[in-house]
Amino acid sequence: MVTLTSTLYYVLDAGAGWFPSFLGNSTSFIFTFLTLFYALFKMFSLKASHFHGLITTILGYILLAGVLIVCHALASLVKFQRSRRLLGVCYIVVKVSLLVAMEIGLFPLICGWWLDICSLEMFDATLKDREQSFDSAPGTTMFLHWLVGMVYVFYFASFILLLREVLRPGVLWFLRNLNDPDFNPVQEMIHLPIYRHLRRFILSVVVFGSIVLLMLWLPIRIIKLLFPNFLPYNVMLYSDAPVSELSLELLLLQVVLPALLEQGHTRQWLKRLIHAWTFTAGYVLDLHSYLLGDHEEDDNQQNNHPGRVNNNRIPGLGEGLHAAHQAILQQGGPVGFQPYHRPINFPMKIILLVVFMCVTLLLASLICLTLPVFVGRWLMSFWMGSAMVHELYTAASGLYVCWLSIRAATVLLSWMPQGRTVIMLKVHEWTLMILKTVVVALLLAVVIPLLLGLLFELVIVAPLRVPLVQTPLFYPWQDWALGVLHAKIIAAITLMGPQWWLKTVIEQVYANGIRNIDLHFIVRRLAAPVICVLLLCLCLPYTVSKGVTPLLGVQPEMQTLVERRIYPFLLMVFILLAILSFQIRQFKRLYEHIKNDKYLVGQRLVNYERKAGRSMSSYSTSS
Repeated sequence: MVTLTSTLYYVLDAGAGWFPSFLGNSTSFIFTFLTLFYALFKMFSLKASHFHGLITTILGYILLAGVLIVCHALASLVKFQRSRRLLGVCYIVVKVSLLVAMEIGLFPLICGWWLDICSLEMFDATLKDREQSFDSAPGTTMFLHWLVGMVYVFYFASFILLLREVLRPGVLWFLRNLNDPDFNPVQEMIHLPIYRHLRRFILSVVVFGSIVLLMLWLPIRIIKLLFPNFLPYNVMLYSDAPVSELSLELLLLQVVLPALLEQGHTRQWLKRLIHAWTFTAGYVLDLHSYLLGDHEEDDNQQNNHPGRVNNNRIPGLGEGLHAAHQAILQQGGPVGFQPYHRPINFPMKIILLVVFMCVTLLLASLICLTLPVFVGRWLMSFWMGSAMVHELYTAASGLYVCWLSIRAATVLLSWMPQGRTVIMLKVHEWTLMILKTVVVALLLAVVIPLLLGLLFELVIVAPLRVPLVQTPLFYPWQDWALGVLHAKIIAAITLMGPQWWLKTVIEQVYANGIRNIDLHFIVRRLAAPVICVLLLCLCLPYTVSKGVTPLLGVQPEMQTLVERRIYPFLLMVFILLAILSFQIRQFKRLYEHIKNDKYLVGQRLVNYERKAGRSMSSYSTSS
C-alpha cells in the first residue's frame, strides 16, 4: 500500500507536461511508427522535428492513461478502495483531456486538410504546393487548416439545428442535439467507454468526409467537364499588388458573409426551402408522416390507409432503433420523439430518400459554386474588362446581386395582389428608403472606416513599419478595409461598455432598422460628431507639424521627426490624460468614502408628509 501510494504521488507530482513528455520520449519506437503512419499520406512529408514535443506529449498522455488503467485494475484486485478511486479519478481526467483534444483539435484538422485536398483543382494547386507551404510554415499551415475545418464543422452543426426545426422530432435520432438541455458532453465522455468514442469519431470522419466529396470534389469534376474554362478560381494570395489579399479575405469574412447570414429573410428562405423539399419528397415517397409528422392519428385515418401501420403506440417497442436508442439514454421513455405511420417498403423508400437528398445537395453545390461567381465575373467585366479579378470580388458581388434579386422578386410577388396604386406607393417609399440608406452607407461604411483606417495607419502602422529615412505610402483601399474591421470592433466594445452618448445613438439606430431609418438623426447625432472627431485627430497634428514646426526654425531632420512621431505622441498623451482623469475620479471617490467613514455621524430617513395630512393630524390632535 505504501509503495503504491508513493508511486501515485510521484505520478501526480510529475506534472501534466514533463511526465507525458518523458513517457513519450522513452517510447521512441511508438513515435517512429507514428511517423511512418503519417508518411503513408501523400499530402506532405511530416518531419518529426516540426511537432516532436506535441506528439511525444500526446503519446505520453496515452501511455499515462494505460498505466492508470493497469494500476486501477491492480488496486481493484487487491481491494485498495481509496487508491482505486483516486486512480479512477486520474484516469477520467486524462481520458476527458484526450477526448477533448481529439474532438476539438484532431477532428477539425482532418476536416480542414480533406477540404483542402478535395478543392485543389478549384484553385489550380497540387499536393506539391501544399507540401512546400507546410515545409515553409508548418505551424501556420496546420492552424489555417484547423480553422477552416472548425468553420466547416460549425456551419454543419448550424444546418443540423435548422433541420431539427423543420423535421419531425426523432428523425435525426443518430445525431446529438446540441440544444437539448439534458445533453452533457463531459458526462458522455466520462461514462461511455473508449471504443464507443472511437467508433463515433470514425463515423463522424466518414460522414463529414463523404459530404465533402459529394458537395465539393464531385461538383468540381462536373464543372470541369461541363465548363472547362470556368475553373480555376483566380486567387492570388501572393502578389506584388499594393492591395493586400488578406484584407479582401478579412472583408469577406467580416462584412459580406455576416451581412447575408444575419439577415432573418435568408434564414427563413432556407427554412422554407427545406420544408418544401421535405414536403415534396415525403409525398412522392409516401414518407410525409415519417419526415414531418402526422397529427391526425385516429382510427378513421388508419382505415383509409390500410397499407400503413402505426407501430409507435408503445414507446420503445416497435419504434425502431432510434426510439430504442433514446429509451436507453433517457430513462422513462424517449423524449422529443413523435410517432409516425410506417409505410410499406419502408427501407427501400429510405434508401431512395437518401439518394434524392444526395442529388439535391449535389445540384445545390453546383449552383453555389458557379452562379455567384458567374454573375460577379459578368458584372466585373463591365468595369475591369478582360483583366483578371480576384474571385473574392466576383463571389461577393455575385452573392449580393443574387440575394437582392431574390429579395426584390419576393417583395414584388407580395405586392401584386394589392393593386397598382399600392405598388407605386410602395415603390416610392422603397426608393426613398434606398436613397437614405445609400447616403448613410456612404457616411458610416465608407467615410468613417476610411478615416479610421488612415488614422490607424498614421498612429500605429507607419511608425512601426517605415523608418524615418523612408516615406510611407498609403493605400486608401487597404486602409478602408482595415477601418471596417476597426469600426466593427469599436462598435462592439461600445455596445458592451457603459452607457454614454455613442452607445445610446448606436442602439437607437439599430432599433430603428432600415425601414424606419432616420437620416437626419443619423447625420446629426452619429455621423457628424464621429467624422468631426476623426478629422480633428487627422488634421490637428498635421497642421502642427506642417504649419507650426517650420516657424520655429528647426532643422529638416527634426521637422521630419515631428511629422512622423506626432501622431503616436499625441496618442500617448491622450492615454496618459485619460488614465490621470480616471485616477483623479477614483481618488475623489476614495476621499469621500474615507471622510464619510471618519466624520459622518449618521443618516436619518425622514418621511415626507403632505400639508393636508399635517393639517388633518393637527386638527384631530386639537380636538
